[in-house]
Amino acid sequence: MRFIGNIEAKTDSKGRVFLPACFRRTLINEGCDKVMLRKDVYQDCLVIYPMTNWNEQLDALRSRLDKWNSKHQMIFRQFVADVEELNIDSNGRILLPKRYMAMADIKQEVRFIGMDDTIEIWAKEKVEKPFMPADEFGRELEKIMTTERFAENERE
Repeated sequence: MRFIGNIEAKTDSKGRVFLPACFRRTLINEGCDKVMLRKDVYQDCLVIYPMTNWNEQLDALRSRLDKWNSKHQMIFRQFVADVEELNIDSNGRILLPKRYMAMADIKQEVRFIGMDDTIEIWAKEKVEKPFMPADEFGRELEKIMTTERFAENERE
């Protein structure tokens, strides 16, 4: 599943919001009527994981953690404790729990951002400006892409 795009929406008084049609179609085509929601680890936004992607993420995390290491157990516990399973209703809406809306400082207007295999939900006012200045973005992207290209050439 791939999610790409940047779509604005509004929550209603109960916290329900329509998943953007382009994202909803992708989920429906994959037979996905439930998603997992958690606050992002690094940013003040919410992240929607389709169930298959959530299970892959959970398996990948679990495979890197030692269940007999207390710190690893705390990390895993923190990761799974702040997650909520959401149903997509027949109208294509999800209900954002109030505590999650508070975590991401969402009042009513939101912006959905497709992040390849997940979907982020941001308070609209937090993403009015670009995430990085254009010149910095260009420099950093060039570094990443140039480094990758040279690494591929060295492997050949």
